[in-house]
Amino acid sequence: MLKRLYDWCIEAAGRPYATWLLGAVSFAESSFFPVPPDVMLVPMSLARPDKAYFYATVCTVTSVVGGILGFLIGALLYDSVGEWVIQLYGLGDKVETFREWYREWGAWVILAKGITPIPYKVVTITAGFSGYNIWLFILFSIITRGARFFLFAFVMHRYGAKAREIIEERLGFWAAISAITIVAGFVIVVKLI
Repeated sequence: MLKRLYDWCIEAAGRPYATWLLGAVSFAESSFFPVPPDVMLVPMSLARPDKAYFYATVCTVTSVVGGILGFLIGALLYDSVGEWVIQLYGLGDKVETFREWYREWGAWVILAKGITPIPYKVVTITAGFSGYNIWLFILFSIITRGARFFLFAFVMHRYGAKAREIIEERLGFWAAISAITIVAGFVIVVKLI
């Protein structure tokens, strides 16, 4: 199944709808969807290293726009939609902790969490709920999300053929590492905060 999904992403990279799908996943991940766009960004960039920076741009723009939606959910709809999303991820008892963090270290919270495997939707919704400055939120989101996606793009563009060979040789291993990283992000949020 994993190989089929990987092959589909590689094959889809050349199709017109692939970029739209990548953008949709990146947008949704910033506000409510659990799967990060990296699962599409990496295979698509491996298939088309010449377009890696374009894909990173798409991910950055759509992630920030999705982050604005998450911010607005936190600011305007926290009692209904925002709380539901936070509860869905088991973080309901952490809301006050996040709010305090934004009061003390707002910029650093966005910069640190936007580049780590910690779910970005937690950052976006709690930033809105905490009343953080939306313009600073957008600025720091562009910086942190751009850094994350453009780092992948750089590696895929520069080492595309070699990286593809290494990944395809041990696809299960790299998928396990990715899954562990995503789960670790959730565990960090739930257990350590």
